[in-house]
Amino acid sequence: MTWNIDEAQRHFPELLDAAEQRPQVIYQHNHPVAAVIRADLLQEFLFWQAQHQSQSLAQAFSELRQLCAEENYTFESSPRRDRPNPFAETLQ
Repeated sequence: MTWNIDEAQRHFPELLDAAEQRPQVIYQHNHPVAAVIRADLLQEFLFWQAQHQSQSLAQAFSELRQLCAEENYTFESSPRRDRPNPFAETLQ
């Protein structure tokens, strides 16, 4: 069943009872604004979300910097001299 906000407020106990069977969606102006679900279903979703959440690139680099610091690792790169740099040439 779908509910508008006023119905959900007036029939809150019934809304909670219905949520035991399946998620109950609450609408405002024909747009879904909330859902009432079982607590165990929420916990399952939060666990799934945590397992499938990907790291941002910034987080990955931060972790890499931390690992390099812990291992006392330094990355040495040779300077680029094998190809022209048009931007640097315009500055000269």
